[in-house]
Amino acid sequence: MAQEPKESSRVLARFRVMLWALVAIVAVGATGLYFIRPPANPLGVTGTAFSAETTDGARFTEADLRGTPSLVFFGFTWCPDVCPTSLAEMTAIRADLGYSPDQLRIIFATVDPERDTPQVLADYLGTFDPTIVGLTGTEAEVEATKAAFGVYSEKGEDDGSGTYLVDHTASVFLIGADGGFAGTIAYTESRDTARAKVERLVEG
Repeated sequence: MAQEPKESSRVLARFRVMLWALVAIVAVGATGLYFIRPPANPLGVTGTAFSAETTDGARFTEADLRGTPSLVFFGFTWCPDVCPTSLAEMTAIRADLGYSPDQLRIIFATVDPERDTPQVLADYLGTFDPTIVGLTGTEAEVEATKAAFGVYSEKGEDDGSGTYLVDHTASVFLIGADGGFAGTIAYTESRDTARAKVERLVEG
C-alpha cells in the first residue's frame, strides 16, 4: 500500500509531460499555418486593385504584373530567416534555369512599410540581386497590395527599442505573363519541385 502514492505520482507526472508536449505541438502548428497554408483568394476577382511604390520611385499596379512571368514574395528586411532564404532560393533557381530578368521577374513586396522605405528596401535587395523589384508604400498601399494577393501579416510586439518581427505568409506566388495567378511555392517545398514549377511558369 505504501507504494501506491509514489506510483500515482509517477503516472500523473508522465501525464503532465504528455499534456504539455501536446500543447507545444498545437502551438507550433498554429503559428506554422500562416507559413504553410495557401494564401487566401490570391488575385481574386474582387479587391485586386493595388498601387505600390518601387524602390526607384515608380508606381507598380496590378496591370504591371502582365507581360513577364513573375515570382512574388511578401516579407520584410528585418526578417531573420524565411525572407532571406526565400530570396536566395528564387535568385538561385532563376540563375540555374538560365533566365534573365526579362524572362522571369522577381518581386519582393514588404509587409513592414514602417521600416522598409524605398532606400532601405533597395539596399537590402541589392545584396541578393539588384534586378529584384522591391515594392513598398504607405500603410494603406501595403494593405491593399496584401489584400490583392490574399496575404496575411501581423506585426509582433515591439521590444521597446523599435525592434519587432512580423508574422506573414511565406509562399512564393507564381504569376503568369498574363498577370494571372498560376500557383505557389511553399516555404517547405524542395528545390527540385520549386524549380519544376518555375520552369513550367516560364515555358508554359
